[in-house]
Amino acid sequence: MKVFVTGAAGFVGFHISKKLLDLGHIVVGYDGMTDYYDVSLKRKRLDILNRYSTYDHVEAMLEDAEKLNASIDETLPDVLIHLAAQAGVRYSLDHPETYITSNIVGSYNILEAAKRTPLRHLLIASSSSIYGANRTMPFAEGHKSDWPISLYAATKKAVEEISHSYASLWNIPITCFRFFTVYGPWGRPDMALFKFVSAIERNVPIEIYGEGKMKRDFTYIDDLVESIVRLMDIPPSERNRVQPEDALSPVAPWRVVNIGGGQPVGLLDFIETVERCLGKTAQKIFLPMQKGDVEITYADPSLLQRLTGYQPRTDLRVGVSRFVEWYLSQILPETPNTHPQSRRHT
Repeated sequence: MKVFVTGAAGFVGFHISKKLLDLGHIVVGYDGMTDYYDVSLKRKRLDILNRYSTYDHVEAMLEDAEKLNASIDETLPDVLIHLAAQAGVRYSLDHPETYITSNIVGSYNILEAAKRTPLRHLLIASSSSIYGANRTMPFAEGHKSDWPISLYAATKKAVEEISHSYASLWNIPITCFRFFTVYGPWGRPDMALFKFVSAIERNVPIEIYGEGKMKRDFTYIDDLVESIVRLMDIPPSERNRVQPEDALSPVAPWRVVNIGGGQPVGLLDFIETVERCLGKTAQKIFLPMQKGDVEITYADPSLLQRLTGYQPRTDLRVGVSRFVEWYLSQILPETPNTHPQSRRHT
């Protein structure tokens, strides 16, 4: 099978692409290699993917519709996995324009290309952030997601809505999957686990927002990848509707699916796990909530389980240990400039 992956040099895109290559698929990666964080980390991921003879890479932006269309036309993929986006809730406070161009315009270009490409399945990355001010727990796909509290979340919600219209108008099979706090080796330097490990190793205090009262439904990267690979083979249709959890559209081959384990962990418990894996105690500074953050994310994974027979299950201690092992072997030996110290906390 030919699979076109946007954001292939990113954290999730790298892991998805490598898994597909290991399974024997042909993968074409598409990535703009932006400098939101140190590009050298993306280059290292890309070096690993380039070792496969069945991998080809295109370095270009999603906003470059001409380049994107040419790449998809040349590939003629069976499946397209759209992961590329401007990430980060807090970054959106100071750089809102990048979220409009990358997330909305870039996704529009993907949908326009999909409109004229006979895809078996288009899978689009969304986020648990879209649940926003919803207070009903755990978050289920059918819950209201009309109150995003960050621009990042709003753009993800917009892409879901736009993709539904394309699925309806052009009969494109589309699954939008909502991530819940993904972590693991090769993660981004702006993510909580990377920041905590980096700071604790360098004996730098960590800033803990929300006074440490926040909870997150952490999802290990391998569990996310396994879930997406299984969903690839389940393009939404009435033939695979499941009840009562299904979020399949009544008018289009379109579905939204949570990918999370349904086991939220307190932020202080998460930090304690990091401390145990490192064998070091963090210096802690407690601060109020930041704009755009939600107090808790909590997935209802029942739809994913009904569709695929799978849900994230990696124990937090195991996942954090694997990240620490990767960090100590791949990142720590390098110079301090390999990750931005100016953004060392969360």
